[in-house]
Amino acid sequence: MKKINIALDGHAGGGKSTTAKILAKKLAYIYVDSGAMYRAITLFVIENDVDLNNTEAVENALRSIEIDFKLNEQNQHNDVFLNGKNVEDKIRKMEVTARVSEVSAIKEVREFLVKKQQEIGLKKGVVMDGRDIGTVVFPEAELKVFMTASIEARAQRRLMEMKAKGQEVNLEEIKQNLESRDHQDSTRKESPLRKAEDAIDIDTSDLTIEEQVEKILNLALQIIN
Repeated sequence: MKKINIALDGHAGGGKSTTAKILAKKLAYIYVDSGAMYRAITLFVIENDVDLNNTEAVENALRSIEIDFKLNEQNQHNDVFLNGKNVEDKIRKMEVTARVSEVSAIKEVREFLVKKQQEIGLKKGVVMDGRDIGTVVFPEAELKVFMTASIEARAQRRLMEMKAKGQEVNLEEIKQNLESRDHQDSTRKESPLRKAEDAIDIDTSDLTIEEQVEKILNLALQIIN
């Protein structure tokens, strides 16, 4: 059976990551959370007080960064490791969420991660989610999906995710953060969030995760077969 690359793009909180994880498992593909990679760099920036307006400082920081994904035996998900340390919980906190779009907009950061992501996809059999996967990282991906959802649906999902991790946040704060990230992601100069011309739109506002997965799985199997 031939293998393909699957690109899932869309706004923050649209269910991309959860859907991509399950989809990859069903296809026995590699799952790559590109957003987690940007979050890891954002965490490094925060912890090391990197001056984002200083190109040399950013480039020096990138040379000091190694990002890995390792299987967590307890939940069977890949955790993110930054320079050998598990930072899966840290990168999901609000202080990182609040700055990740700012860090992601930096040209040197995007070039650094896009190169790593493209290397992963060379052998095919990859499900990757993010903002520029279908347009920049995998422009030749056999299946591209652009996932959309209302701001209300996305905020509710993010609230549930964060509460499950014991984080105290309110719905209005999440909604404002999502709206801010939508604007930053869509208007940034480097690889802005946009739908690839050949991507398939899926509105997930009223879909369960299972329904999202089923829709995309059927699309993938049509191509594979």
